Amino acid sequence: MRQIILASMLGTIIEWYDFLIYGTAAALVFNKLFFPSLDPVAGTLAAFASYAVGFVARPLGGAIFGHYGDRLGRKAMLTLTMLIMGVGTFLIGCLPTYAQIGLWAPVLLVALRLLQGIGIGGEWGGAVLMVIEHAPEHRRGLYGSLVQVGFPIGIAASTATFLWLTSLPEADFLSWGWRLPFLASAFLIGIGLFVRLRLVETPAFARVKEEAAVAHMPLLDVIMKQPRTFLVAVGLKVSEVAWVYILTVFSIVYATKTLELPRSLILNAILLAAALELVTMPLFGWLSDKVGRRPMYFAGSAVSACCALVLFSLLDTRDPTTVVLTIAVIMSLTHAMMFGPQAAFMPELFGTRTRYSGASLGCQVAAAISGGFAPIIATGLLAWAGATWPIALYLITLAVVSFVATMVAAETRHLDITRA
Repeated sequence: MRQIILASMLGTIIEWYDFLIYGTAAALVFNKLFFPSLDPVAGTLAAFASYAVGFVARPLGGAIFGHYGDRLGRKAMLTLTMLIMGVGTFLIGCLPTYAQIGLWAPVLLVALRLLQGIGIGGEWGGAVLMVIEHAPEHRRGLYGSLVQVGFPIGIAASTATFLWLTSLPEADFLSWGWRLPFLASAFLIGIGLFVRLRLVETPAFARVKEEAAVAHMPLLDVIMKQPRTFLVAVGLKVSEVAWVYILTVFSIVYATKTLELPRSLILNAILLAAALELVTMPLFGWLSDKVGRRPMYFAGSAVSACCALVLFSLLDTRDPTTVVLTIAVIMSLTHAMMFGPQAAFMPELFGTRTRYSGASLGCQVAAAISGGFAPIIATGLLAWAGATWPIALYLITLAVVSFVATMVAAETRHLDITRA
């Protein structure tokens, strides 16, 4: 079990690092390097739009790898998703800029971001299934949350890398410094593949295969036969995924451009938030084994709505301590409280025959709807209103959606997930 958790978590860390460095780069440099002909606000929106493309591609990755993960097994898909992500990330680091090849630069950037999105879209479902389908019933929440820890570690690694690189002279950072985090992906992917190739297939899928009960079209089964469960899965995800990208991507632009705070301050705040989630995420996963998945989601949705009311008031103080603590604490209350138990809760909604497809597609559709577009929506709302209250209203609306989805969902912590 330790080897399975370690391999899944390590692979997830690397995948999220690859996916998340793009968000930091989009907030810091891509508007200058790939969209320089636009004014600052339009350039930022264009950079965030290219960032959102990865989220649009995530449902495609979830559909493709979910189908084959339910047909052929979890292990093979995990290896393939890592290769796709690694190639896409490495090539972004090699891209010429707009000044060098003109319009082809943003076109190629978007194409490679699509490749990243497809890779991460298939990664999450396979990684969490590899763990929870091996785990004992009373530990699925905790063990699944350990895979989720790959996300804050990925945030910390990508943010720390750019924090270090921003100490370079501006010209060097824009010329070659920003490329280093992307090029480093090649080394990390090699480590991840070595670890993952040693995994074995999960007992739940092996049982389905032995009984010749493998679904012929698992994705269609989810959409046609389990539409309510699928919509519940989407609803459970929309709030926390919007929050995490508001706090880790939009907040960089808001703090540096609107509040004129030092770039290092907001990056340090995100680092602290990620470090805190290393503790709170397993804690909330463990609690979901004790009190249930639904209570954690009810609490997370309610607290998220409350946090939306105070987030920008606290950031607008411009007090460094207040800003850092606000981002760090709110990240755990709005993201970790639901993302930790999610690794068990969402797959438990589906049977083994369609679990990879159902959990992956539900998660990735929600990420596409509210995750990738959250920084764009927030930037647009701020430019439109000249104030942050519409962003708060947007976050409250998503919290209500997740609360309603939790009301409709069944409690799953004691379910037998070896069922077909």
